[in-house]
Formats: sequence, C-alpha cells, structure tokens
Amino acid sequence: MTEITAKLRHLNIAPRKTRSVADTIRGLSFSEAEAQLLLQSRRPSVPLLKLLRSAAANAKNNNKIDSTKLYIKEIRIDEGPVLKRYMPRAFGRINLIQKKTSHVTLVLGVSDEMKEPRFVVIPKPKKEKREKQEKKKKTEDEKTEPEKKKSVSEFKKVDKKPGFFRRTFRRKSV
Repeated sequence: MTEITAKLRHLNIAPRKTRSVADTIRGLSFSEAEAQLLLQSRRPSVPLLKLLRSAAANAKNNNKIDSTKLYIKEIRIDEGPVLKRYMPRAFGRINLIQKKTSHVTLVLGVSDEMKEPRFVVIPKPKKEKREKQEKKKKTEDEKTEPEKKKSVSEFKKVDKKPGFFRRTFRRKSV
C-alpha cells in the first residue's frame, strides 16, 4: 500500500492549537479535508491546508496517484523547540514567555474504494486564464444586450449645500 508523507517543521503556532484543527480532518478524504480547512477560520488551518495540498501534489507528480483516491491516514502534531522570552515586571521581577512551535507530519493513504466526494473545491484559474475568461464574458455581454449610455448627471447627484457632517467634521480648520 502506498503512503505519501509530508512534513512541516517549526510552525510558529502552539501544538495544542494545531492539534484541535488537525483533529477535525483526521480520517477524511482529500477533498473533504480540503473543504473543511478552507471553511475553518482558525490560524493553523492555513499552513495545514498548504501542507495537505503539497502532499497531494507530491502524490500526483511522483507516484501518479489521482487526488480522488487519497485520504488522511495519519496526522501527527509534535512539539518543536520553545523560544523563551522575558517580560519585565514590578519590583525587578520577570515573567517567562514561551513561544511554542509545532512539527506536523501528514501521511496520506491510497484507497480504491473511496466514495464520491461530497465537496469539490474548484481551484481559481491562473491570472492569464482569468483575464481571457473576463474578456470572453465581456464580449458575450456586449453581444447579448447593448448598453445604454448614461450621462454624468445621472450618476452624480450634486448637492449645493454641504451636509451636517461635512460642515461639522471638515478636514481643514477654519
């Protein structure tokens, strides 16, 4: 059975916080885990998503494995080195501040009996493709409905007297 391993070392987030996000994706298929991490608003989800996509890219390029057959077999968060900093306090005392780091190990397994994915994440097209699509969309819109040209007076309503806030909160003092 093929396993793909990806490692992320010295992540500047505490292991306890990273583990709580990693527990939500343990055992899921690749597409479900990716969708889960995209919807998470917590800080460890961004580096974990990058690691997951990196592992899937390794599987595709090195082992010629399709990402629909991948699932998260194991994800392990270990403690990395702790940076020690000090905060001065009253009466000449100090408080210790520990800046903890994490080591993340992600193992993807290959399963032939995967269900159809519930979530599909469509990647954004690259910049050149996006520009071509926007140009194509504009030309289609021009063909379907001709736009009426509006005069400048329709877009801007000009008030002769400035409003209350404009008079009260001027930028320059009078």
